[in-house]
Amino acid sequence: MAVKVYIVYYSLYGHVERLAEEIKKGADSVDDVEATLWQVPEILSEEVLGKMRAPPKSDVPLINPKELPEGDGFVFGFPTRFGMMAAQFKSFLDATGSLWQTQQLAGRPAGIFYSTGSQGGGQETTALTAITQLVHHGMLFIPIGYTFGSGMFEMNEVKGGSPYGAGTYAGGDGSRQPTKLELEQAFYQGKYIATITKKLKKE
Repeated sequence: MAVKVYIVYYSLYGHVERLAEEIKKGADSVDDVEATLWQVPEILSEEVLGKMRAPPKSDVPLINPKELPEGDGFVFGFPTRFGMMAAQFKSFLDATGSLWQTQQLAGRPAGIFYSTGSQGGGQETTALTAITQLVHHGMLFIPIGYTFGSGMFEMNEVKGGSPYGAGTYAGGDGSRQPTKLELEQAFYQGKYIATITKKLKKE
């Protein structure tokens, strides 16, 4: 039976979704692992989204909180709002109360990835504050640490991400797209978490 890794994310302008796609590729590269992309529901109205010039959502399916227990491991992704996860993802997690009450996600491994507007926009605080959500569910936070290697120490170009997980910078106007190195880190994170999830599943 395949090990299921759920990549659950919210993306407004596509930056987080691009990372999610690479994370899926990385997870799928591990034998006996089946990775699935899921979006969380939007809570903004079409009128507001239009004023924000947000592009249409992709056809990646929406996930219901009740479907989470079907996953063996998770990678959660979201953009930053004032140094914390976007309200859309927080709203999704707020709807997992019944799962918390029964601790259905306890012991499941989970990683985090993110996008910020600038270098001081919350590359670490977004992940750090998100860990509290995992803790209350009894989940196992899986950071990538410095296992990505030399890419963690890149100083010749702007690079998102941290020991907490993969990341990118969108820029103040959202025009910056994930770089080759950022996408490589995302691929690595997917492979890394899938490998750990597989080991835990077999034990």
